Amino acid sequence: MNKRLIGSEREEQAAAFLRARGMEILVHSFHCRLGEIDLVARDGDTLVFVEVKYRYSGRFGWGEEHVDRKKQATIFQVARVYLNRYCREGEPPCRFDVVAIDGERILHFPDAFGKY
Repeated sequence: MNKRLIGSEREEQAAAFLRARGMEILVHSFHCRLGEIDLVARDGDTLVFVEVKYRYSGRFGWGEEHVDRKKQATIFQVARVYLNRYCREGEPPCRFDVVAIDGERILHFPDAFGKY
């Protein structure tokens, strides 16, 4: 199975996980020239940018450990593009979450990067 297909399946798995917890998924795989955000969701009045990290196992570290400062900076920049493009009526409260899928383990880390 190729990595792109696995990534799409895990993003859908993460989306279903978040929907079951009351979040509305707005966008899958938002792309711009600066990069990608896996999921854009709404949790109440808050706009949530979600990074999904999949690892077959924790052998080489858990998924949440693989969202480094460089990846966070890219996500911030891509989120700014999203906000400029789609939130012209004023910027809603935002947060950045990580969903880590490691084998059968799924963990949600709300506000994983601190306040935006």
